[in-house]
Amino acid sequence: MFKRIIFFSFVSIVFALNSIPCYSAQLKDTESASHADTAAMHDIVDTYQKSGFKVIQFNLAVLSHYSYMLISGNEAIVVDPGRDVFKYIDVAKQENVTIKGILLTHSHADFVAGHNELANRTNAPIYISEKANAGYSHTPTRDGSIILIGDVTIKVLETPGHTLDCTTSLVYSSDDKNTPKIMFSGDTLFVGSIGRPDLMGGTISAAELASMSFDTWTKKLSALDDSVVVFPAHGAGSLCGAHLSDDPYSTIGRERKTNTYLQFKSRSEFISAVLEGLPDAPQYFKHNAAMNKNGPKLINWEEPLDEMNPDMLLTDSNYYYVIDIRSAKEFALGHIPNSVNIGLRGRLETWTGIMVPWNSKLVLTGKEEELKEAVYRLHRVGYKAKVIKFDTWKTSGMAMNKNNMIEPKVLYSLMQRGEAPIILDVRLPSEWMGLRIGKVINLPLNQLENLSSKLDPTQPVVAVCNSAYRSSMAVGVLERKGFTKASSLNGGSEAWINAGFPVFGAQVEQSPKTIVALTPKREINLPGRIASSELKSMIMDLPGTFDLVDIRPVEQFADYHLPGSVNVDIVDLMSNPAYLVGTGPLIIIDRDGSLSMIIAGMLFQKTQRQIKALRGGLETYWSESEIKDLMNSKIPTTPMTSGSSQKMQVPVSQPSMPVMQTQPETQIPQKPKKKSAGC
Repeated sequence: MFKRIIFFSFVSIVFALNSIPCYSAQLKDTESASHADTAAMHDIVDTYQKSGFKVIQFNLAVLSHYSYMLISGNEAIVVDPGRDVFKYIDVAKQENVTIKGILLTHSHADFVAGHNELANRTNAPIYISEKANAGYSHTPTRDGSIILIGDVTIKVLETPGHTLDCTTSLVYSSDDKNTPKIMFSGDTLFVGSIGRPDLMGGTISAAELASMSFDTWTKKLSALDDSVVVFPAHGAGSLCGAHLSDDPYSTIGRERKTNTYLQFKSRSEFISAVLEGLPDAPQYFKHNAAMNKNGPKLINWEEPLDEMNPDMLLTDSNYYYVIDIRSAKEFALGHIPNSVNIGLRGRLETWTGIMVPWNSKLVLTGKEEELKEAVYRLHRVGYKAKVIKFDTWKTSGMAMNKNNMIEPKVLYSLMQRGEAPIILDVRLPSEWMGLRIGKVINLPLNQLENLSSKLDPTQPVVAVCNSAYRSSMAVGVLERKGFTKASSLNGGSEAWINAGFPVFGAQVEQSPKTIVALTPKREINLPGRIASSELKSMIMDLPGTFDLVDIRPVEQFADYHLPGSVNVDIVDLMSNPAYLVGTGPLIIIDRDGSLSMIIAGMLFQKTQRQIKALRGGLETYWSESEIKDLMNSKIPTTPMTSGSSQKMQVPVSQPSMPVMQTQPETQIPQKPKKKSAGC
């Protein structure tokens, strides 16, 4: 099972309220988790053996894309394949099976699907909803359509919401025709989330699609047995939804209990939650969706590189869009003027789709072998590119730009002396709010081209992100807008924290170093503490006016807990923005008040919402309520809900926030997962 561990250290009172050690490790989000070569390949996550069939799960980490091969007997069907289909063909040969079908859960938008490529090589039929109005040869499915593969039965359900043509496929084994074993949920249901409803380009409102998602869950999927295993099309890092988990699969039972969106029983609240806080959809999504609907053209994967000779037009940002695929350090030492650094070891496909207008004259520069890989990978998102070897440009004597990366200690020294350049944080606002290196401007990278007009292009600017992947990209964007003194922080916030320098929004463990403020004095705002008697009165007199979260281990929570309290994992509490908003205060309780005060201090820095911790925790509440002896005597006269056979019959108020529990009754075995790549 993938485990997340947070270790707290009490260095000082203020430090204890705001710190978790090795915070730099937490910056390794789905953008920066891995730059490994395997992240750019269709890697096998695992093989899941069921009665009469097995499922092989593939992950393309740079796109957070899951695809599948279901095998029964000597037949197989491939679900939601990527455009480069060679891995599926190789696995089919290794398994000695024939691919008898290609199943698309819907018309994807975030990548060019491989249905035409795979059908061309296998002659297998393509199954997709009739509502897709697909422009290629296919077998249309309807609600209740049946597909037979070997000894298993696949039943297709129409599950609109993410798109109008979304489907979910239930898989039944030959020994049980009543309860499906697994489901391929596509973008309808993710682990911890659902598909976003705003990708239809204005043909239908996002609210109307979100309403369809509500019906899909309440009228169809929620009726399934808790044991049904959920295999989604995407994991954490995908822009097809918000707050996706990096767990590769789940169950209906687990999602019923823990999926934030599925906790809303009101249609209006559900729609509001789904529409709130969605990240911007990359501009290439609509083009990929159209390609998938019409039928992507077949690719000559062996086609030689289309090489260019050095030409000064390459420096004209109005004529060419040049992407430098080398590392950030190599880019800083010298690059083609007005080129943008989107490193190969990262989310090259997605960032190209975000940054490069669809019809641009795209040129890649770097080393020959890297260029081959980059051209290959960009076919996954529908981009074609010419190339120029960087050494060819360098030896030609053409102009080059340089921008030395600034070291954390140098920047910190400049900040201390009041001589620092403008510091530009190019991460998402949620990242910037959680942790930043000082008084910095937040202009997200995906909006930087337009927002850069707020800055003076003649003044020095230092771009910052988590690891320097995005900040190096920002340097190129700024140069294209006329900035002459742009650079990035070497190693990003990770390097800054590892060097022991202070941050705002959260503090990091720096023992044995002393925490130094960026200014001689600053106001320190602390969260509130609530006494047991006050909380008891609120539970009795003001139910439904506050949210009460219990961060103790699930076993302790099950043994006894306060009415209206929700058991929440510490990591989820800190990372899910749903807890930062809401009506009334958020009250955090634990065993003795120590961890709850730390967490309250951290959340307090991120929101205007009232955050409070129960003083002394449940131990004090228990003692001051004079119930210890009563509980030992099993006399149910206290506002405490017991998980034992002596349950106390008291009304439990429902919190207004999404309910998030860490260990639902229905669980599936977890195994280590590979993180996705990026910056």
